[in-house]
Amino acid sequence: MPAAGPTSVAVRPTACYLRLTVLDLLTRALALAVGLALVAAALRSAIRTFVLPRGVPDPLPRAVFLAVRALFDLRTRRARDYAERDRLMAMFAPVSLLLLVAVYIFLAILGYTALFWALGVDSWRTAFAISGSSMLTLGFATVEDLGKTVVVFTEATIGLTLIALVISYLPTMYSAFSRRENAVTTLEVRAGSPPSAVELIKRYHRIHGFGRLNELWAQWEVWFADVEETHTSFGALSFFRSPQPEHSWVTAAGAVLDAAALVNAAVDTPHDPQADLCIRAGYLCFRHICDFFYIPYEPDPKPDDPISVARFEFEAACDEMAAAGVVLKPDRDAAWRAFNGWRVNYDRPLLSLAALTMAPLAPWSSDRSLRVRSHFRPSAAVPRG
Repeated sequence: MPAAGPTSVAVRPTACYLRLTVLDLLTRALALAVGLALVAAALRSAIRTFVLPRGVPDPLPRAVFLAVRALFDLRTRRARDYAERDRLMAMFAPVSLLLLVAVYIFLAILGYTALFWALGVDSWRTAFAISGSSMLTLGFATVEDLGKTVVVFTEATIGLTLIALVISYLPTMYSAFSRRENAVTTLEVRAGSPPSAVELIKRYHRIHGFGRLNELWAQWEVWFADVEETHTSFGALSFFRSPQPEHSWVTAAGAVLDAAALVNAAVDTPHDPQADLCIRAGYLCFRHICDFFYIPYEPDPKPDDPISVARFEFEAACDEMAAAGVVLKPDRDAAWRAFNGWRVNYDRPLLSLAALTMAPLAPWSSDRSLRVRSHFRPSAAVPRG
């Protein structure tokens, strides 16, 4: 009888998994864990950035904004004048946001690439093709078994969700931007351009009378509350620049706060508690935004702590108001101490935010904001989440 040849044995599809070495199993398990971690990190960061109505620390948006700001800083250092710097910085926030979305999508694609490879896809190249096709819902790479099909569906859902979040996020942010800029633009009529606290007081004295200042203080108290809420929930909003290059939400706010402080300290008019509330709302707004950007300041300053406005500048402002017919309090020393006591609450946050946002030149704010740049790097102060 002829010798029996080798017997052919049918190999079941699952037998390949039994032949995997321990190292293969550990490698695929590690890829599975890394993939899940990448997808979870992208989803968590996207939810914190686009959905959660508060600013919470998150390293991913911070890293993206840091990298983009460093590149923009390199370019703006070579700018010839402020107009060129303003044109460049107008692109910083939009570019950073778009890049952040791209980073989310890329991280999710990488995570699902690891997941598909861990689930048995033969090569990393094929796994990447399946992941990219699923995330972008292109459909050119398909899978056959049920388990991978479920994973494909989850990735496609995440991709569509990320796009939907961005679509819903932008109108909300631009609505807040519009509210902010409406008050900034209106202030130009009352405080000039660039906005000046002294000019604001002179114009109210000449046109409205100080009795109408109460309305302004109430309006800006609400404005400060709105800006605090929106600019800590949507960190990138602080870097969206005004439509007019000479406008800035930081310098406008500084002019209103200085006007309220000057009226309280130096103008001989009945005390208006609404001015006090406006100042308090303003410095709390500035401080909370500084907290969001990790910008240091003195949380409990003393009334006689030094400020960036010198005594001679205060005297010059008083002389200018007196020349315009504004009746001032007779005791200049007491007026200076009172003004210093108000200004010290927001002096450092105002200058820091003016430096951070590269605000246009304005008296008592951005004209001296460069002094604080030696204490912190604007490129290091970026949204936390």
